Amino acid sequence: MGLTTALSEPRVLAHTKQALFPDSRDSYVVADTQFAKDSWLKGVEIDDGVRRELAPFNHVRVGSGYPDLVGVSTTEKLREFVLDDPGDVENALLAVEAKGYTGSGVDLETGVLQAHDRLSGANAAYLAAPLEAVTSGVRGAAREMNVGVVGVEAGGEVEVVERPRPIGVQQTSSTNAIRFQATAQGVADQSFDLNHPKNYLGYTLAVHSPMDTREAVDTHVVGAVDGARKGARFLGLVDTSGGEDTLTSMGREVVRFAVSEHGDVDAALEEFTGWKRSRKRFTEVAPKWGLVARRVVYSYPATELLVEEIQELHDTGVREPTLRELVLHVFEDHPSFAVELFISNRDTKREQAFQDDDSLDPEALKDGRLYQPSTTFQLKALMYHAGIVTETGAEPSRVEPTEDVWKLVEHI
Repeated sequence: MGLTTALSEPRVLAHTKQALFPDSRDSYVVADTQFAKDSWLKGVEIDDGVRRELAPFNHVRVGSGYPDLVGVSTTEKLREFVLDDPGDVENALLAVEAKGYTGSGVDLETGVLQAHDRLSGANAAYLAAPLEAVTSGVRGAAREMNVGVVGVEAGGEVEVVERPRPIGVQQTSSTNAIRFQATAQGVADQSFDLNHPKNYLGYTLAVHSPMDTREAVDTHVVGAVDGARKGARFLGLVDTSGGEDTLTSMGREVVRFAVSEHGDVDAALEEFTGWKRSRKRFTEVAPKWGLVARRVVYSYPATELLVEEIQELHDTGVREPTLRELVLHVFEDHPSFAVELFISNRDTKREQAFQDDDSLDPEALKDGRLYQPSTTFQLKALMYHAGIVTETGAEPSRVEPTEDVWKLVEHI
């Protein structure tokens, strides 16, 4: 393999991704959709292994363009790649512009300018390029523009040769979509294991109860204790980051309601026993608790966006929008969020959803298997039980995107 092939732009980008974002548990990163295609330049194919390394893909606007790589890093990891201590920067967003060898050489000056442009929406921006092509002039220009430089060697070794200073930025819908996926509530690599909000409310009560948490959940709420815990964290009711479960402010508010309604938490858990294994709509079985569930589910970051988009469709005369119609509408207003919320990042599903112009393919969106079950199945079920939408969710293998209706119970 020649140097030009070994350090093409996609390969430079793949090595850079491994270096900047080595642990998927502590970060979330997407490559631009141009790298999801079979060919990079005309007649130059992208190796399947490189494409797998770069997945998932999204077309995320940062500044006035679309970086080759956009990702969120932890503060601890960020310290390795910047000059100054980033302090308490949460969900720091990094943008990378890659340059590799082509038949006409490698254009690093353009890469520095592109990376600098991305600083209007990123906390740090980098040029990634073959190390031997990085001259002192390129490094000097990058330093003046506060752009980091990542040098990649033919064997895949990576060196950060220029470290930028992290900056604060105005967040946008596009960048927030990536930040969202990096949080504990992101839908990328996790899901609500259970489809009824009572299980997550019940777990929250069990954490506060003097009883053993697992025993209380198993006895009064649901046998799938781990799933209940995971969902309670997902909804922001409990914090599990310290190793032990602690209630968030929202979780404490759920406990306060339980005490006001039932006298104490244990009495509330006894009430939950009667709803164990219930599949009936929560707002009908327990109207007051249904309102609590509604507040909790609505506070989940994706819910408000979905409600507003469904309302917009209603205002334009679309009274019963289907899943496909909703996704295409959200894509018009919030393209990056539409992809991250609705399109699965597993296997090659996300690549199948895009057209050559980086828009979503309406025909491909007829296939329910392309969708993210965390949103189309589980979150929709929670919204149904909380009285927000009229129909519950369905598994991707069973959903019919042109028939699955997303309609609000109350429009305004």
